[in-house]
Amino acid sequence: QVQLVESGGGLVQAGGSLRLSCAASGRTLSSYAMAWFRQAPGKEREFVACINWTGGRTDYAASVKGRFTISRDNVLNMMYLQMNSLKPEDTAVYYCTVDRVSHRNYLEYSKNEYNYWGQGTQVTVSS
Repeated sequence: QVQLVESGGGLVQAGGSLRLSCAASGRTLSSYAMAWFRQAPGKEREFVACINWTGGRTDYAASVKGRFTISRDNVLNMMYLQMNSLKPEDTAVYYCTVDRVSHRNYLEYSKNEYNYWGQGTQVTVSS
């Protein structure tokens, strides 16, 4: 059973930065793509960023491209999301998740293709 624990959220002013971390346990995740999703109050959970199993390919939602950077450390079984130039519309609970298929050779953007979700970490950006 995979367990994911997010951390690093908090309250920050617009224009500020935060670095989210996702710690995985229960299984080595080096063969699986991983992703960050977020959910704002009253809205659907939406894709933010993903990274393939080697860490060599990444992609981002248009709303965060150029501001957020996803990365992973397969030795430590960790994933990160560096968030810069934060905006009030980035306010949400951020979740990390793991692809349900190993060694996938393309990136997935649908939450239905991901298993195992963390409890989330709250990010609040004030204007």
